Amino acid sequence: MSDDEDIQVEGPSLAEDDPMRAFLPTSFGKRTREADIAAQIDRSKRNVNEPTISNSKSQDSGSGDSSSSEDDSDNSDDEDEYPTSHEMVIKTHDRAVTSLSLDPAGGRLISGSIDCTVKLHDFSSLTPTTIRAFRSVDPYETKASAATESHPIHHVEFNPLAGSVFLCISAHPQAKILSRDGDIVTEFVKGDMYLRDMHNTKGHVSEVTTGTWHPTDKNICVTAGTDSTLRIWDINNKRSQKEVLVFKSRAAGAAGRTRMTAVAWGTPAQGGNNVLVSAALDGTLVMWSGNGPFTRPAGEIRDAHKPNTWTGGLDISSDGRMVVTRGGDNLIKLWDTRKFKEPLVSVEHPSTSDHYPTTNIKYAPNSTSIITGSATGHLHILNPGNLRPEYTTLVTPGSPLITVDWHPKINQIITGSANAETHVLYNPTMSTRGAVDVMSRAPKRRHIDDNPELTTDQSLGLSGDSIITPGALPGTKKTGITASGKSKDPRRPHVPQQTPFLRNQPDEKHISKNIPLSQMLHEDPREALLKYADLAKKDPVFTKAWKDTQPVTQYADVSDEEEDGPEKKKVKR
Repeated sequence: MSDDEDIQVEGPSLAEDDPMRAFLPTSFGKRTREADIAAQIDRSKRNVNEPTISNSKSQDSGSGDSSSSEDDSDNSDDEDEYPTSHEMVIKTHDRAVTSLSLDPAGGRLISGSIDCTVKLHDFSSLTPTTIRAFRSVDPYETKASAATESHPIHHVEFNPLAGSVFLCISAHPQAKILSRDGDIVTEFVKGDMYLRDMHNTKGHVSEVTTGTWHPTDKNICVTAGTDSTLRIWDINNKRSQKEVLVFKSRAAGAAGRTRMTAVAWGTPAQGGNNVLVSAALDGTLVMWSGNGPFTRPAGEIRDAHKPNTWTGGLDISSDGRMVVTRGGDNLIKLWDTRKFKEPLVSVEHPSTSDHYPTTNIKYAPNSTSIITGSATGHLHILNPGNLRPEYTTLVTPGSPLITVDWHPKINQIITGSANAETHVLYNPTMSTRGAVDVMSRAPKRRHIDDNPELTTDQSLGLSGDSIITPGALPGTKKTGITASGKSKDPRRPHVPQQTPFLRNQPDEKHISKNIPLSQMLHEDPREALLKYADLAKKDPVFTKAWKDTQPVTQYADVSDEEEDGPEKKKVKR
């Protein structure tokens, strides 16, 4: 065949509309599969059937068609104004999520639950198909093999000035500082419960309810407890608190004590004096100057909320002037720190603190809005001036929304619900990093290691189900000892019973070999001395110098009559 001749390749004789053409290759070589990022993000868009509520914006009256079009435009504007159009769902807990926190950079999420664990999530390692925690921590578990007690998690919060540590508070008198990887850094001391005066105790004597960080000092935090105290700690000194703030309740029959239910520490963004505000179970709202002295509060409002209801929601605005509280009496109130006497605004809002005491309320970044959850699973975004709902959206239908937070850097809202779900709400155009990066990654190809039921946790070693120890199967292992002290297991050698006395006695052979004069323990001291009597008489050591000049001892001869002793003196009459 010459080079000038053209090579003709016969193609398949298929019609243009033949379905078989879909199975024929269109090109040679390996084809790369690229993920459709736009489709992934579109699949994460929230489908809420209920219409959003917008009450704060005035609407002009007009025809029916014009009003409906205006409502649709307002709803779309609200969706564009708040980062709630898309969501990422994290299902890592077994029970209700009680607290959430993001580090200052917005790259790591921690969540606490009443299942007594803290879950750590890293957005940089998540993909749309592998949304799971990289570590689960029980702060009060000492050893995996030991039977230790666990406590529900009340509050977790990253240090806003140093994201390397976070504050962890459980239903326990001792709060802990953990690293961002889940390792315990500091465990604060427990106080003496038998001391009546709380000023003399070095730590909480009963359960800690909540806590927070100092707004300007990364080494200072405050905790609130059921012992009617707030304690300010230096994380570098775990043996005693730095300051103790004792609140004396004036409620009848309380004996001057109550439970501190919430605490917030705020400072003006432009600088100035910071304030420390706390709520008590007797309905009192107390304010201290954040810089001290802490001998007496700067302001106190009795019956700020209904007594004996749990006020779990408390936050301070970014300018340090406004305080918002959410009580167990189904009320949300707004207070002014400059006129700390009466609430500025009070609105009704159903409370969930009777079932979930950690129900919170938070200011949005720059205090442009206030966010909180509800018993129906809705997220409410309120106006910071009149507390009216600006936007309401359903997050977890039929399950109470317990905790909320709005991160200022990545502009995303995180929520924790009673159904053990954590939702990260975001908007692809407004939000940055976080869930946006997770949903923008290519999904990880399915692998056998993705199913934990078919794999082995490397932190626990080989699976115990794969290794069968002889005699370890149910029904074959005989445990215990007989009446004579022998083991019931025939393969186990007889071990002499070790009593506490024998366990502490060293070997006699070792003693006689290594300890001088140890044989004297078994000799009679009288016989040991008398065997040197003849030698001491013949060759004295101490009186040898006076041997020749020593006078002979002469004793008086005693008659038989004098053996009875001297005559008794006559008694004078």
